[in-house]
Order: sequence, then C-alpha cells, then structure tokens
Amino acid sequence: MNSNPEPAQQQRTRAPLSEAAKASLARTHTLFRMFVVSVLGAFFVYQLDVNYLWLTAILTAASLALGVVLLVRAVRLRESKLVLIGTISGMVVSAILVLLIVVTAVFFDEIREYQACVGRALTDQAQTACRIQLEKSLPAQLP
Repeated sequence: MNSNPEPAQQQRTRAPLSEAAKASLARTHTLFRMFVVSVLGAFFVYQLDVNYLWLTAILTAASLALGVVLLVRAVRLRESKLVLIGTISGMVVSAILVLLIVVTAVFFDEIREYQACVGRALTDQAQTACRIQLEKSLPAQLP
C-alpha cells in the first residue's frame, strides 16, 4: 500500500501576505465597497423620482469609473474571484442604467407627467388611465 498522502489530500497553505500585499488588498476592498454603494445608490435614486435623473447620471458615471479601475486591479493583481464577479455584475447593472438614463432623458417630460399622474392616482383604474395616457404621449412603434 502507498503510505504517501495524495496531493489532493494535502492541506494547501498560503504564504503570509506582505504588508504591501495587505495594503493592496485593503485598497481593492475599499474600492469595491465604494463601487457597490455607487451602483446601488444610482439604482435607488433612479427609482425615487425622474427629477433626480442628474444624480443618477453622476452616480452611474462614478460606478463605471470605479468598475473599470476594479476590473484592472482584479485582473492585474489577481485579486479575489468574488471581487471580479461582483465588479462584472455591477458593470452590467451600470450599463443598463446608462440605457435607462438615456431613454428617460429623451422622454423626460412624458415620464415626469406619468409619475405625477400615478402619484395622484388612488385606484387601479386611475393608474391604468395614467399608463394609457403615457402610451399615447410616446411615439408610435416602428413597423
């Protein structure tokens, strides 16, 4: 019988990190937290009111910039896979937010009127009337 332990059974231990590596990892985690806050902040501000579209645009731009920095750091420094996956996911959300911001900016007046109408609507019938009014105010679909 073979008394040598197989490589899969051996414990894998990591070498202790140097102070520079610890500082780099801490900086990456801080950047990641700022990125997550900016993505979530942009999403929730967009949900508030169309009048805060400018704040949503600023937070989305910040999240895109932080996302690019994080992607470069995660790939170049071989940081955690969780940071890499989280950053890619956040960048997808930021890209969707960019599309929402552009569409909302193009139809700003119509969406603002719709939000005001829904804010006054107390019944489902009134909300349906608001939606129909919005659909009529938007351009017809292309054939």
